[in-house]
Amino acid sequence: MNGPEIHVEFAPELALFVPNERRRGAGEVATDGVSSLGHVVESIGVPLTEVGSLVVDGREVPTSYVPAAGDSVQVRAVERPQQVPGAPLRFLLDVHLGTLARRLRLLGVDTAYESTDIGDAALAARSAAEKRVMLSRDRGLLRRRELWAGAFVYSTRPDDQLRDVLGRFHPELRPWTRCTACNGLLREATKEEVADQLEHGTRRTYDVFAQCRACGRAYWKGAHHDQLEAIVRGALAAFPSR
Repeated sequence: MNGPEIHVEFAPELALFVPNERRRGAGEVATDGVSSLGHVVESIGVPLTEVGSLVVDGREVPTSYVPAAGDSVQVRAVERPQQVPGAPLRFLLDVHLGTLARRLRLLGVDTAYESTDIGDAALAARSAAEKRVMLSRDRGLLRRRELWAGAFVYSTRPDDQLRDVLGRFHPELRPWTRCTACNGLLREATKEEVADQLEHGTRRTYDVFAQCRACGRAYWKGAHHDQLEAIVRGALAAFPSR
């Protein structure tokens, strides 16, 4: 771009996406005179999913606004908790976020997950068709126009990822109600109903079971229950129901 220059200032929260030479937070940007401000911001590296508002010379403008020479632009970060209007809050996670998907399901959050790489176009189409918020660390995916909604996952550590998503969206938590394998809803089950999935020691030791209504998987308070219980307790303490 070698057209009119504008002055752009990025919120500190967006520094991760801004090239090193712009990480002072503000600077001059050349535009082509016809591209939208949203396009200009994304061309610098910031996905619009992470932008809360665009302010030009003190007034908020839409992403479709075409900047003029001398405009002073503030790019603000998404406010937290973020509201997602238009549909129940549901998520879709890409192939790289399997642990996060299981933990969200553990907390009862409606979470779809693609365990194979089906490609950005298919993920974006599913987000739109099912009205799910796409969670990903793939900036290219989050720039796709077909997405219904999206959010960048800022950490590579599952503990931090979970705190990030819960803090950003404040979903309703209903622990122990979803299958961590397929996202289906759980129901109480008798030992006889799930007997074919139990080892002899499990049949002898445990009496309380649940079963997924969708895939039939059986659940009980096994060896890893204390670890899962700690995740649930931590989430409920940090993000109590509103």
